[in-house]
Amino acid sequence: MSDAPDNTFSLVITGAPYSSQAPQTALAFAKAVVDSGHLIDRVFLYGDGVHLASTLIAPPSDELHLPHAWSEFLTEHKVPAVACIASALRRGLVNQEEQDRYELGASNVLPAFEIAGLGEWVESNVKSTRTIYFHAGS
Repeated sequence: MSDAPDNTFSLVITGAPYSSQAPQTALAFAKAVVDSGHLIDRVFLYGDGVHLASTLIAPPSDELHLPHAWSEFLTEHKVPAVACIASALRRGLVNQEEQDRYELGASNVLPAFEIAGLGEWVESNVKSTRTIYFHAGS
C-alpha cells in the first residue's frame, strides 16, 4: 500500500515533442492536476519522450517551445523530472556526468531534468496513487 496522499500522480511521457501530441497533452494534464490542488510526484521520460529534455530543440518562434514550457512548469511547481538513462543515451541526450564518463564534447539536458534509471520510475509508482501514461500512439 502506498504512503502517498490521495491524488498523487506520476506521469510517464513516451512520445517525442513535435512528432506526437504526448508532451503537449501531458503538460495540459499536469497543469490541470496542479490547478485542482493535487500533487505530481514525478515526471518520467522514456523512449522518444526523452527528447523533451533536450537543449537542442529550436521550434519556429510562432510555436510553443515544449521543452521550455515543461522546464518552467517543473521549476515553478518543484516537480522532479527524470529522463531514462538508457533511452537518453541511445538518443544522444547526455548530462554533464555522462558527458564526462563518455568523453563527449557537450551535454544537452535542460537543468529542470535529470538522467536516471528505471528505479526512479519504480519509486514514483510506489509513492503515487495514480500513474498516467502519455504515449506517442501508432
